[in-house]
Amino acid sequence: MSSAEEFETQPVSPQKLQGPKTFAASYAGEHVAGTEFVIGALFVAWGVGAADVLIGLLFGNLLAVLTWGLITAPIATDTRLTLYAYLEKIAGPGTIKLYSVVNGILFCVLAGAMITVSASAVRILFGIEDQVGYLPNDFRFVLVVLGVGAVVVYMAVKGFKKLAAFAEVCAPWMILMFFVGALVMMPTTVAATAGVDGINSFSDFLTVASESIWKDTEGEVGIWHVIAFAWVANLAMHGSLGDMTLLRFAKSAKYGYFSALGMFIGHYMAWICAGIMGAGAAIILKTSITAIDPGSVAYTALGASGILAVIIAGWTTSNPTIYRAGLAFSSLNNTWGRTKVTIVVGIITTIIACSPFVFSGLLGFVGYMGLLLAPVGAIIVAEHWIFPKIGLTRYWSSYKGNTTNVAAFATWIVSMVVGIAVEQAGLLHLFFILVPLWIFSTVMYIVLASSMGAKDTYPEAQAAEQTESERKVAEVAYLASEVTSQELATDNTPLIAKLVKYVSWGALVACLYMGIMSYVNQDIETITTWLIVPTLIYFVTATYAYIAKNEED
Repeated sequence: MSSAEEFETQPVSPQKLQGPKTFAASYAGEHVAGTEFVIGALFVAWGVGAADVLIGLLFGNLLAVLTWGLITAPIATDTRLTLYAYLEKIAGPGTIKLYSVVNGILFCVLAGAMITVSASAVRILFGIEDQVGYLPNDFRFVLVVLGVGAVVVYMAVKGFKKLAAFAEVCAPWMILMFFVGALVMMPTTVAATAGVDGINSFSDFLTVASESIWKDTEGEVGIWHVIAFAWVANLAMHGSLGDMTLLRFAKSAKYGYFSALGMFIGHYMAWICAGIMGAGAAIILKTSITAIDPGSVAYTALGASGILAVIIAGWTTSNPTIYRAGLAFSSLNNTWGRTKVTIVVGIITTIIACSPFVFSGLLGFVGYMGLLLAPVGAIIVAEHWIFPKIGLTRYWSSYKGNTTNVAAFATWIVSMVVGIAVEQAGLLHLFFILVPLWIFSTVMYIVLASSMGAKDTYPEAQAAEQTESERKVAEVAYLASEVTSQELATDNTPLIAKLVKYVSWGALVACLYMGIMSYVNQDIETITTWLIVPTLIYFVTATYAYIAKNEED
Protein backbone atom coordinates (compact mmCIF):
# COMPACT_ATOMS: atom_id res chain seq x y z
CA MET A 1 0.00 0.00 0.00
CA SER A 2 1.01 3.59 -0.46
CA SER A 3 1.38 5.87 2.52
CA ALA A 4 -2.12 7.28 1.96
CA GLU A 5 -3.60 3.77 1.80
CA GLU A 6 -2.14 2.97 5.20
CA PHE A 7 -4.26 5.76 6.79
CA GLU A 8 -1.56 7.05 9.17
CA THR A 9 -3.43 10.27 9.99
CA GLN A 10 -7.11 9.52 9.32
CA PRO A 11 -9.64 6.79 10.14
CA VAL A 12 -9.46 3.67 7.98
CA SER A 13 -12.17 3.72 5.31
CA PRO A 14 -14.78 0.91 5.39
CA GLN A 15 -13.58 -0.40 2.01
CA LYS A 16 -10.15 -1.22 3.48
CA LEU A 17 -11.35 -3.18 6.53
CA GLN A 18 -10.17 -6.79 6.79
CA GLY A 19 -12.01 -9.99 7.70
CA PRO A 20 -11.31 -12.49 10.49
CA LYS A 21 -8.80 -14.69 8.59
CA THR A 22 -6.40 -11.78 8.29
CA PHE A 23 -6.20 -11.28 12.06
CA ALA A 24 -6.26 -14.96 12.94
CA ALA A 25 -3.25 -15.50 10.67
CA SER A 26 -1.53 -12.31 11.79
CA TYR A 27 -1.72 -13.14 15.52
CA ALA A 28 -0.85 -16.81 15.03
CA GLY A 29 2.07 -15.85 12.79
CA GLU A 30 3.47 -12.96 14.80
CA HIS A 31 3.30 -14.69 18.17
CA VAL A 32 4.63 -18.05 17.01
CA ALA A 33 7.94 -16.40 16.45
CA GLY A 34 11.63 -16.13 17.12
CA THR A 35 11.10 -14.88 20.66
CA GLU A 36 9.47 -18.21 21.52
CA PHE A 37 12.79 -20.02 21.07
CA VAL A 38 14.46 -17.51 23.38
CA ILE A 39 11.79 -17.23 26.08
CA GLY A 40 10.95 -20.94 26.18
CA ALA A 41 14.59 -21.72 26.85
CA LEU A 42 14.96 -18.94 29.42
CA PHE A 43 12.20 -20.41 31.60
CA VAL A 44 14.41 -23.49 31.79
CA ALA A 45 17.45 -21.37 32.65
CA TRP A 46 15.48 -19.44 35.30
CA GLY A 47 15.01 -22.57 37.38
CA VAL A 48 11.20 -22.29 37.46
CA GLY A 49 9.33 -25.48 38.40
CA ALA A 50 7.27 -27.37 35.79
CA ALA A 51 3.93 -26.81 37.53
CA ASP A 52 4.67 -23.09 37.88
CA VAL A 53 5.36 -22.84 34.14
CA LEU A 54 2.34 -24.87 33.01
CA ILE A 55 -0.17 -23.13 35.30
CA GLY A 56 1.41 -19.68 35.29
CA LEU A 57 1.44 -19.42 31.51
CA LEU A 58 -2.21 -20.47 31.36
CA PHE A 59 -3.43 -17.60 33.53
CA GLY A 60 -0.95 -15.01 32.31
CA ASN A 61 -1.86 -15.54 28.67
CA LEU A 62 -5.56 -15.44 29.50
CA LEU A 63 -5.04 -11.98 31.03
CA ALA A 64 -3.28 -10.85 27.86
CA VAL A 65 -6.13 -12.07 25.62
CA LEU A 66 -8.70 -10.29 27.78
CA THR A 67 -6.69 -7.07 27.60
CA TRP A 68 -6.64 -7.25 23.79
CA GLY A 69 -10.30 -8.17 23.57
CA LEU A 70 -11.72 -5.78 26.16
CA ILE A 71 -9.48 -2.74 25.77
CA THR A 72 -7.31 -2.56 22.65
CA ALA A 73 -9.66 -3.86 19.95
CA PRO A 74 -12.76 -1.87 21.05
CA ILE A 75 -10.83 1.41 21.07
CA ALA A 76 -9.11 0.60 17.76
CA THR A 77 -12.35 -0.26 15.94
CA ASP A 78 -14.19 2.68 17.50
CA THR A 79 -11.65 5.28 16.38
CA ARG A 80 -10.13 3.55 13.31
CA LEU A 81 -6.92 5.47 14.08
CA THR A 82 -3.33 4.47 14.69
CA LEU A 83 -2.11 4.75 18.26
CA TYR A 84 -0.06 7.77 17.16
CA ALA A 85 -2.91 9.60 15.45
CA TYR A 86 -5.22 9.03 18.41
CA LEU A 87 -2.62 9.98 20.99
CA GLU A 88 -1.95 13.19 19.07
CA LYS A 89 -5.68 13.93 19.22
CA ILE A 90 -5.61 13.43 23.00
CA ALA A 91 -2.19 14.68 24.05
CA GLY A 92 -1.17 17.04 21.25
CA PRO A 93 1.72 17.13 18.75
CA GLY A 94 4.25 17.98 21.44
CA THR A 95 3.61 14.79 23.39
CA ILE A 96 3.31 12.55 20.34
CA LYS A 97 6.72 13.59 19.02
CA LEU A 98 8.50 12.41 22.16
CA TYR A 99 6.30 9.32 22.43
CA SER A 100 6.90 8.38 18.80
CA VAL A 101 10.66 8.59 19.29
CA VAL A 102 10.57 6.45 22.46
CA ASN A 103 8.12 3.95 20.98
CA GLY A 104 9.96 3.77 17.68
CA ILE A 105 13.30 3.10 19.36
CA LEU A 106 11.79 0.35 21.52
CA PHE A 107 10.21 -1.31 18.49
CA CYS A 108 13.53 -1.07 16.65
CA VAL A 109 15.31 -2.95 19.44
CA LEU A 110 12.54 -5.57 19.59
CA ALA A 111 12.63 -6.07 15.82
CA GLY A 112 16.42 -6.18 15.99
CA ALA A 113 16.22 -9.05 18.47
CA MET A 114 14.07 -10.99 16.01
CA ILE A 115 16.48 -10.38 13.15
CA THR A 116 19.29 -11.65 15.39
CA VAL A 117 17.25 -14.77 16.14
CA SER A 118 16.79 -15.42 12.41
CA ALA A 119 20.48 -14.84 11.83
CA SER A 120 21.31 -17.38 14.56
CA ALA A 121 19.88 -20.02 12.23
CA VAL A 122 21.46 -18.75 9.01
CA ARG A 123 24.90 -18.65 10.65
CA ILE A 124 24.80 -22.48 10.93
CA LEU A 125 24.99 -22.71 7.13
CA PHE A 126 28.34 -20.89 7.23
CA GLY A 127 29.83 -22.78 10.16
CA ILE A 128 29.72 -19.76 12.46
CA GLU A 129 29.68 -20.65 16.17
CA ASP A 130 26.83 -19.81 18.57
CA GLN A 131 26.46 -16.09 19.23
CA VAL A 132 25.45 -15.70 22.87
CA GLY A 133 27.79 -12.94 24.00
CA TYR A 134 27.25 -9.21 24.29
CA LEU A 135 28.85 -8.53 20.90
CA PRO A 136 29.38 -10.76 17.84
CA ASN A 137 32.69 -12.65 17.80
CA ASP A 138 32.68 -13.40 14.07
CA PHE A 139 32.45 -10.73 11.38
CA ARG A 140 30.62 -13.19 9.11
CA PHE A 141 27.71 -13.11 11.57
CA VAL A 142 27.38 -9.37 10.93
CA LEU A 143 27.15 -10.06 7.19
CA VAL A 144 24.45 -12.67 7.83
CA VAL A 145 22.47 -10.18 9.93
CA LEU A 146 22.67 -7.57 7.17
CA GLY A 147 21.32 -10.07 4.63
CA VAL A 148 18.46 -11.20 6.86
CA GLY A 149 17.65 -7.58 7.74
CA ALA A 150 17.37 -6.62 4.07
CA VAL A 151 14.64 -9.22 3.51
CA VAL A 152 12.75 -8.18 6.64
CA VAL A 153 12.81 -4.49 5.72
CA TYR A 154 11.57 -5.26 2.20
CA MET A 155 8.55 -7.11 3.65
CA ALA A 156 7.81 -4.34 6.17
CA VAL A 157 7.83 -1.70 3.41
CA LYS A 158 5.09 -3.63 1.61
CA GLY A 159 2.60 -2.68 4.32
CA PHE A 160 -0.04 -4.35 6.49
CA LYS A 161 -1.75 -6.50 3.87
CA LYS A 162 1.50 -8.06 2.65
CA LEU A 163 2.55 -8.79 6.23
CA ALA A 164 -0.74 -10.55 6.89
CA ALA A 165 -0.37 -12.59 3.68
CA PHE A 166 3.14 -13.69 4.68
CA ALA A 167 1.90 -14.73 8.13
CA GLU A 168 -1.12 -16.58 6.71
CA VAL A 169 1.13 -18.90 4.69
CA CYS A 170 3.77 -19.39 7.39
CA ALA A 171 1.60 -19.74 10.52
CA PRO A 172 0.30 -23.34 10.17
CA TRP A 173 3.75 -24.74 9.45
CA MET A 174 5.44 -22.67 12.17
CA ILE A 175 2.97 -23.90 14.79
CA LEU A 176 3.57 -27.48 13.72
CA MET A 177 7.37 -27.14 13.88
CA PHE A 178 7.33 -26.25 17.58
CA PHE A 179 5.15 -29.28 18.32
CA VAL A 180 7.22 -31.63 16.16
CA GLY A 181 10.45 -30.33 17.69
CA ALA A 182 9.14 -31.10 21.17
CA LEU A 183 8.08 -34.60 20.08
CA VAL A 184 11.55 -35.26 18.66
CA MET A 185 13.30 -34.13 21.85
CA MET A 186 11.01 -35.81 24.40
CA PRO A 187 12.80 -39.21 24.24
CA THR A 188 16.08 -37.45 25.05
CA THR A 189 14.61 -35.83 28.16
CA VAL A 190 12.94 -39.12 29.14
CA ALA A 191 16.28 -40.94 28.87
CA ALA A 192 17.80 -38.33 31.20
CA THR A 193 15.10 -38.90 33.84
CA ALA A 194 15.66 -41.68 36.37
CA GLY A 195 12.74 -44.06 36.94
CA VAL A 196 10.79 -43.12 33.78
CA ASP A 197 10.91 -45.29 30.67
CA GLY A 198 8.34 -43.39 28.61
CA ILE A 199 5.42 -40.96 28.66
CA ASN A 200 2.42 -43.17 29.46
CA SER A 201 0.47 -40.64 31.50
CA PHE A 202 0.42 -36.97 32.44
CA SER A 203 2.13 -37.97 35.69
CA ASP A 204 5.05 -39.37 33.68
CA PHE A 205 5.26 -36.15 31.67
CA LEU A 206 5.23 -34.06 34.84
CA THR A 207 8.02 -36.16 36.32
CA VAL A 208 10.18 -35.72 33.21
CA ALA A 209 9.30 -32.02 33.03
CA SER A 210 10.22 -31.46 36.68
CA GLU A 211 13.49 -33.40 36.68
CA SER A 212 14.91 -32.90 33.18
CA ILE A 213 13.34 -29.76 31.71
CA TRP A 214 12.04 -27.18 34.21
CA LYS A 215 14.08 -27.99 37.30
CA ASP A 216 12.87 -26.01 40.30
CA THR A 217 15.92 -24.42 41.89
CA GLU A 218 13.74 -22.84 44.60
CA GLY A 219 14.97 -19.39 43.64
CA GLU A 220 13.09 -16.10 43.70
CA VAL A 221 11.22 -16.72 40.44
CA GLY A 222 7.93 -18.57 40.86
CA ILE A 223 4.41 -18.91 39.48
CA TRP A 224 3.46 -15.24 40.04
CA HIS A 225 6.49 -14.13 38.04
CA VAL A 226 5.44 -16.46 35.20
CA ILE A 227 1.86 -15.13 35.27
CA ALA A 228 3.06 -11.53 35.31
CA PHE A 229 5.59 -12.08 32.54
CA ALA A 230 3.08 -13.82 30.25
CA TRP A 231 0.86 -10.72 30.56
CA VAL A 232 3.71 -8.20 30.45
CA ALA A 233 5.40 -9.81 27.42
CA ASN A 234 3.08 -8.01 25.01
CA LEU A 235 1.92 -5.13 27.18
CA ALA A 236 3.24 -2.66 24.59
CA MET A 237 0.78 -4.15 22.10
CA HIS A 238 -2.32 -4.58 24.28
CA GLY A 239 -2.20 -2.59 27.54
CA SER A 240 -0.28 0.24 25.90
CA LEU A 241 -2.54 0.01 22.81
CA GLY A 242 0.23 -0.48 20.25
CA ASP A 243 -2.00 -2.89 18.36
CA MET A 244 -4.46 -0.12 17.58
CA THR A 245 -2.21 0.24 14.55
CA LEU A 246 -3.23 -3.23 13.31
CA LEU A 247 -6.70 -3.69 14.81
CA ARG A 248 -7.99 -0.45 13.28
CA PHE A 249 -8.35 -2.53 10.10
CA ALA A 250 -10.61 -5.10 11.84
CA LYS A 251 -14.27 -5.27 10.77
CA SER A 252 -15.25 -6.17 14.34
CA ALA A 253 -13.85 -5.51 17.81
CA LYS A 254 -14.31 -9.23 18.47
CA TYR A 255 -11.26 -9.87 16.31
CA GLY A 256 -9.15 -8.81 19.30
CA TYR A 257 -9.88 -12.24 20.75
CA PHE A 258 -7.95 -13.80 17.88
CA SER A 259 -4.98 -12.87 20.04
CA ALA A 260 -5.79 -16.15 21.82
CA LEU A 261 -4.28 -17.94 18.81
CA GLY A 262 -1.04 -16.11 19.44
CA MET A 263 -1.13 -16.45 23.21
CA PHE A 264 -2.19 -20.08 23.65
CA ILE A 265 -0.47 -21.46 20.56
CA GLY A 266 2.53 -19.13 20.59
CA HIS A 267 2.98 -18.08 24.20
CA TYR A 268 1.76 -21.30 25.76
CA MET A 269 2.30 -24.26 23.48
CA ALA A 270 5.35 -22.82 21.72
CA TRP A 271 7.06 -21.64 24.93
CA ILE A 272 6.57 -25.09 26.46
CA CYS A 273 7.73 -26.86 23.30
CA ALA A 274 10.73 -24.51 23.02
CA GLY A 275 11.64 -25.36 26.62
CA ILE A 276 11.53 -29.07 25.80
CA MET A 277 13.62 -28.51 22.66
CA GLY A 278 16.13 -26.35 24.54
CA ALA A 279 16.52 -28.85 27.38
CA GLY A 280 16.87 -31.75 24.93
CA ALA A 281 19.38 -29.89 22.75
CA ALA A 282 21.49 -29.02 25.81
CA ILE A 283 21.54 -32.70 26.81
CA ILE A 284 22.55 -33.87 23.32
CA LEU A 285 25.19 -31.15 22.91
CA LYS A 286 26.40 -31.74 26.49
CA THR A 287 26.31 -28.07 27.39
CA SER A 288 24.26 -25.51 29.29
CA ILE A 289 21.10 -24.15 27.72
CA THR A 290 22.49 -20.63 28.17
CA ALA A 291 25.46 -21.50 25.93
CA ILE A 292 23.42 -22.24 22.80
CA ASP A 293 21.36 -19.88 20.66
CA PRO A 294 17.94 -20.51 19.02
CA GLY A 295 19.57 -21.66 15.80
CA SER A 296 21.44 -24.49 17.54
CA VAL A 297 18.33 -25.56 19.46
CA ALA A 298 16.16 -25.80 16.35
CA TYR A 299 18.85 -27.37 14.18
CA THR A 300 19.54 -30.07 16.76
CA ALA A 301 15.84 -30.98 16.87
CA LEU A 302 14.71 -30.46 13.28
CA GLY A 303 17.76 -30.23 11.04
CA ALA A 304 17.44 -27.99 7.98
CA SER A 305 13.74 -27.45 8.75
CA GLY A 306 14.80 -26.07 12.13
CA ILE A 307 17.03 -23.52 10.41
CA LEU A 308 14.10 -22.48 8.24
CA ALA A 309 11.77 -22.40 11.26
CA VAL A 310 13.99 -19.98 13.18
CA ILE A 311 14.49 -17.77 10.12
CA ILE A 312 10.77 -17.51 9.43
CA ALA A 313 9.93 -17.22 13.13
CA GLY A 314 12.16 -14.16 13.35
CA TRP A 315 10.67 -12.69 10.19
CA THR A 316 7.04 -13.06 11.26
CA THR A 317 7.72 -10.93 14.34
CA SER A 318 10.28 -8.46 13.01
CA ASN A 319 8.18 -7.61 9.92
CA PRO A 320 5.14 -6.16 11.76
CA THR A 321 7.39 -4.70 14.47
CA ILE A 322 9.41 -2.70 11.93
CA TYR A 323 6.08 -1.72 10.34
CA ARG A 324 4.98 -0.34 13.72
CA ALA A 325 8.31 1.45 14.19
CA GLY A 326 7.94 3.01 10.73
CA LEU A 327 4.50 4.33 11.64
CA ALA A 328 5.90 5.71 14.90
CA PHE A 329 8.65 7.74 13.25
CA SER A 330 6.53 8.80 10.24
CA SER A 331 4.10 10.38 12.70
CA LEU A 332 6.83 12.92 13.53
CA ASN A 333 6.41 14.44 10.08
CA ASN A 334 3.65 13.22 7.78
CA THR A 335 5.46 14.55 4.70
CA TRP A 336 8.25 12.00 5.17
CA GLY A 337 6.00 9.11 4.17
CA ARG A 338 5.82 5.69 5.82
CA THR A 339 7.78 3.87 3.11
CA LYS A 340 10.90 6.06 3.29
CA VAL A 341 10.81 6.12 7.08
CA THR A 342 10.39 2.34 7.27
CA ILE A 343 13.49 1.85 5.10
CA VAL A 344 15.56 4.13 7.36
CA VAL A 345 14.15 2.46 10.49
CA GLY A 346 14.90 -0.95 9.00
CA ILE A 347 18.53 -0.04 8.39
CA ILE A 348 18.92 1.18 11.99
CA THR A 349 17.19 -1.95 13.29
CA THR A 350 19.47 -4.21 11.27
CA ILE A 351 22.54 -2.46 12.69
CA ILE A 352 21.17 -3.01 16.22
CA ALA A 353 20.58 -6.68 15.36
CA CYS A 354 24.30 -7.23 14.75
CA SER A 355 24.79 -7.44 18.55
CA PRO A 356 23.42 -10.68 20.10
CA PHE A 357 22.73 -8.93 23.43
CA VAL A 358 19.42 -7.67 22.01
CA PHE A 359 17.89 -11.13 22.34
CA SER A 360 19.92 -12.46 25.28
CA GLY A 361 18.54 -9.62 27.43
CA LEU A 362 15.04 -9.88 25.97
CA LEU A 363 13.07 -10.55 29.18
CA GLY A 364 14.34 -7.47 30.99
CA PHE A 365 13.90 -5.35 27.87
CA VAL A 366 10.26 -6.42 27.47
CA GLY A 367 9.58 -5.51 31.10
CA TYR A 368 11.10 -2.03 30.73
CA MET A 369 9.27 -1.54 27.45
CA GLY A 370 5.99 -2.10 29.27
CA LEU A 371 7.06 0.22 32.08
CA LEU A 372 7.82 3.07 29.65
CA LEU A 373 4.66 2.68 27.57
CA ALA A 374 1.99 1.55 30.06
CA PRO A 375 1.23 5.08 31.37
CA VAL A 376 0.28 6.17 27.84
CA GLY A 377 -2.17 3.28 27.59
CA ALA A 378 -3.70 4.37 30.89
CA ILE A 379 -4.09 7.95 29.62
CA ILE A 380 -5.82 6.83 26.41
CA VAL A 381 -8.19 4.46 28.21
CA ALA A 382 -9.04 7.15 30.76
CA GLU A 383 -9.84 9.76 28.13
CA HIS A 384 -11.68 7.40 25.78
CA TRP A 385 -13.87 5.56 28.28
CA ILE A 386 -13.68 7.09 31.75
CA PHE A 387 -13.99 10.77 30.83
CA PRO A 388 -17.51 10.50 29.31
CA LYS A 389 -18.70 8.53 32.34
CA ILE A 390 -17.52 11.12 34.89
CA GLY A 391 -18.59 14.23 32.98
CA LEU A 392 -15.23 15.25 31.54
CA THR A 393 -14.74 16.30 27.90
CA ARG A 394 -12.76 14.07 25.59
CA TYR A 395 -10.05 15.80 23.53
CA TRP A 396 -10.39 18.88 25.73
CA SER A 397 -6.76 19.86 25.27
CA SER A 398 -7.09 20.05 21.47
CA TYR A 399 -10.25 22.15 21.82
CA LYS A 400 -8.25 24.58 23.95
CA GLY A 401 -5.71 24.83 21.13
CA ASN A 402 -2.85 23.38 23.18
CA THR A 403 0.18 22.10 21.33
CA THR A 404 0.91 19.83 24.27
CA ASN A 405 -1.52 18.33 26.76
CA VAL A 406 0.47 19.19 29.87
CA ALA A 407 -1.64 16.88 32.03
CA ALA A 408 -0.90 13.90 29.77
CA PHE A 409 2.77 14.77 29.33
CA ALA A 410 3.33 15.23 33.06
CA THR A 411 1.48 12.00 33.88
CA TRP A 412 3.60 10.01 31.46
CA ILE A 413 6.96 11.43 32.60
CA VAL A 414 6.18 11.22 36.33
CA SER A 415 4.81 7.68 36.00
CA MET A 416 7.92 6.50 34.14
CA VAL A 417 10.20 8.04 36.77
CA VAL A 418 8.17 6.51 39.61
CA GLY A 419 8.13 3.10 37.95
CA ILE A 420 11.88 3.07 37.33
CA ALA A 421 12.56 4.31 40.87
CA VAL A 422 10.40 1.57 42.40
CA GLU A 423 12.12 -1.11 40.32
CA GLN A 424 15.65 0.17 40.98
CA ALA A 425 14.94 0.41 44.72
CA GLY A 426 13.90 -3.25 44.71
CA LEU A 427 10.46 -2.48 46.14
CA LEU A 428 8.70 -4.49 43.40
CA HIS A 429 9.90 -6.89 40.73
CA LEU A 430 9.87 -5.35 37.25
CA PHE A 431 7.00 -7.62 36.15
CA PHE A 432 4.82 -6.60 39.12
CA ILE A 433 5.11 -2.83 38.75
CA LEU A 434 2.87 -2.34 35.73
CA VAL A 435 -0.60 -2.83 37.24
CA PRO A 436 -0.08 -0.37 40.14
CA LEU A 437 1.66 1.97 37.68
CA TRP A 438 -1.40 1.85 35.39
CA ILE A 439 -3.70 2.73 38.31
CA PHE A 440 -1.37 5.53 39.44
CA SER A 441 -1.26 6.98 35.91
CA THR A 442 -5.05 6.85 35.52
CA VAL A 443 -5.72 8.67 38.78
CA MET A 444 -2.99 11.24 38.19
CA TYR A 445 -4.23 12.05 34.68
CA ILE A 446 -7.87 12.44 35.74
CA VAL A 447 -6.87 14.78 38.57
CA LEU A 448 -4.56 16.92 36.40
CA ALA A 449 -6.93 17.03 33.42
CA SER A 450 -9.86 18.06 35.64
CA SER A 451 -7.88 20.98 36.99
CA MET A 452 -6.60 22.07 33.54
CA GLY A 453 -9.80 22.21 31.49
CA ALA A 454 -11.38 18.79 31.03
CA LYS A 455 -14.35 19.86 33.19
CA ASP A 456 -15.25 22.65 30.78
CA THR A 457 -17.60 22.38 27.78
CA TYR A 458 -16.48 23.32 24.26
CA PRO A 459 -18.64 24.21 21.22
CA GLU A 460 -16.33 22.22 18.95
CA ALA A 461 -16.95 19.03 20.91
CA GLN A 462 -20.55 18.59 19.79
CA ALA A 463 -19.70 19.12 16.11
CA ALA A 464 -16.78 16.67 16.33
CA GLU A 465 -18.95 14.03 18.01
CA GLN A 466 -21.58 14.46 15.29
CA THR A 467 -19.00 14.00 12.52
CA GLU A 468 -17.63 10.90 14.21
CA SER A 469 -21.13 9.49 14.66
CA GLU A 470 -21.86 9.95 10.95
CA ARG A 471 -18.64 8.15 10.04
CA LYS A 472 -19.61 5.19 12.20
CA VAL A 473 -23.11 5.02 10.72
CA ALA A 474 -21.65 5.01 7.19
CA GLU A 475 -19.24 2.23 8.17
CA VAL A 476 -22.02 0.05 9.61
CA ALA A 477 -24.10 0.56 6.46
CA TYR A 478 -21.19 -0.36 4.19
CA LEU A 479 -20.34 -3.51 6.14
CA ALA A 480 -23.99 -4.60 6.09
CA SER A 481 -24.15 -4.21 2.31
CA GLU A 482 -20.82 -6.00 1.93
CA VAL A 483 -22.13 -9.02 3.88
CA THR A 484 -25.12 -9.20 1.55
CA SER A 485 -22.94 -9.10 -1.57
CA GLN A 486 -20.61 -11.75 -0.14
CA GLU A 487 -23.54 -14.06 0.52
CA LEU A 488 -24.41 -13.88 -3.18
CA ALA A 489 -20.83 -14.44 -4.29
CA THR A 490 -19.64 -17.83 -5.50
CA ASP A 491 -16.34 -19.54 -4.99
CA ASN A 492 -14.38 -19.03 -8.21
CA THR A 493 -11.14 -20.55 -6.97
CA PRO A 494 -9.62 -22.61 -9.84
CA LEU A 495 -9.75 -26.40 -9.43
CA ILE A 496 -5.96 -26.66 -9.67
CA ALA A 497 -5.59 -24.19 -6.77
CA LYS A 498 -7.98 -26.28 -4.65
CA LEU A 499 -6.04 -29.46 -5.42
CA VAL A 500 -2.74 -27.76 -4.61
CA LYS A 501 -4.20 -26.56 -1.29
CA TYR A 502 -5.03 -30.17 -0.39
CA VAL A 503 -1.44 -31.13 -1.25
CA SER A 504 -0.19 -28.44 1.15
CA TRP A 505 -2.38 -29.88 3.91
CA GLY A 506 -1.00 -33.32 3.11
CA ALA A 507 2.53 -31.96 3.49
CA LEU A 508 1.68 -30.72 6.98
CA VAL A 509 0.23 -34.15 7.86
CA ALA A 510 3.46 -35.71 6.60
CA CYS A 511 5.50 -33.41 8.88
CA LEU A 512 3.37 -34.40 11.87
CA TYR A 513 3.62 -38.11 10.99
CA MET A 514 7.41 -37.89 10.82
CA GLY A 515 7.46 -36.20 14.24
CA ILE A 516 5.29 -38.93 15.77
CA MET A 517 7.43 -41.67 14.23
CA SER A 518 10.58 -39.98 15.50
CA TYR A 519 9.08 -39.97 19.01
CA VAL A 520 7.93 -43.59 18.82
CA ASN A 521 11.16 -44.92 17.32
CA GLN A 522 13.41 -42.50 19.23
CA ASP A 523 15.01 -41.60 15.92
CA ILE A 524 16.29 -38.05 15.59
CA GLU A 525 18.52 -38.60 12.57
CA THR A 526 15.74 -39.48 10.13
CA ILE A 527 13.66 -36.40 10.87
CA THR A 528 16.61 -34.00 10.86
CA THR A 529 17.50 -35.36 7.41
CA TRP A 530 14.12 -35.73 5.70
CA LEU A 531 11.72 -33.27 7.37
CA ILE A 532 12.86 -30.61 4.92
CA VAL A 533 11.16 -32.48 2.04
CA PRO A 534 7.49 -32.08 3.15
CA THR A 535 8.43 -28.63 4.43
CA LEU A 536 9.48 -27.44 0.98
CA ILE A 537 6.42 -29.08 -0.58
CA TYR A 538 4.22 -27.20 1.86
CA PHE A 539 5.70 -23.78 1.13
CA VAL A 540 5.57 -24.21 -2.65
CA THR A 541 1.98 -25.47 -2.70
CA ALA A 542 0.63 -23.20 0.06
CA THR A 543 2.10 -20.11 -1.60
CA TYR A 544 0.68 -21.08 -5.00
CA ALA A 545 -2.76 -21.78 -3.50
CA TYR A 546 -2.75 -18.47 -1.66
CA ILE A 547 -1.77 -16.47 -4.76
CA ALA A 548 -4.32 -18.27 -6.95
CA LYS A 549 -7.14 -17.72 -4.47
CA ASN A 550 -6.39 -14.05 -3.95
CA GLU A 551 -6.04 -13.36 -7.67
CA GLU A 552 -9.60 -14.58 -8.03
CA ASP A 553 -10.75 -12.49 -5.07
